[in-house]
Amino acid sequence: MVYLETSRLILRDWLSADLEHFCKMNADPDVMNYFPRVLSSAETERFYQAILAEFKEYGFGLYAVEEKRTKEFIGFIGFHRATFESDFTPCIEIGWRLKKNAWGQGYATEGARACLEYGFKNLGFSEVVSFTAEINKPSVNVMKKIGMKPVKTFLHPRVDQDSPLKKHVLYQTRK
Repeated sequence: MVYLETSRLILRDWLSADLEHFCKMNADPDVMNYFPRVLSSAETERFYQAILAEFKEYGFGLYAVEEKRTKEFIGFIGFHRATFESDFTPCIEIGWRLKKNAWGQGYATEGARACLEYGFKNLGFSEVVSFTAEINKPSVNVMKKIGMKPVKTFLHPRVDQDSPLKKHVLYQTRK
């Protein structure tokens, strides 16, 4: 099923054919630079299954993203129900991860804007957050471009204490 289309992107259900590309993307050290580590194929498979389960349970999730012109799978953009222990969870998070060859073209911003509109109009969200490691300036820039406002910094409970990724920023937008 196609959930959203922009001028250059299709945000759709995941296909089994996406898994191979998803594994390669999650094994790329550049793509995973702001995450604790690259993911093995088995870890990506579990992530893929969790994405499918979230769609089944909530009717939304991290949409597979396809570049319209080439039909190439380039990553995901969408929603996740974040439930780790924090004063702002549970919450609806918007997130994205794209293959390196899709960077710098405005795809994350384009797709995330469309997702926010869809989430507020079609899914009934009243608030959406996004968070990332404070040093992840590319994602922080996307948050700003899609109109999100900074709320605070926090120490992510699922990141090692001595990691440079421990300190996170939280951004938010409301309907």
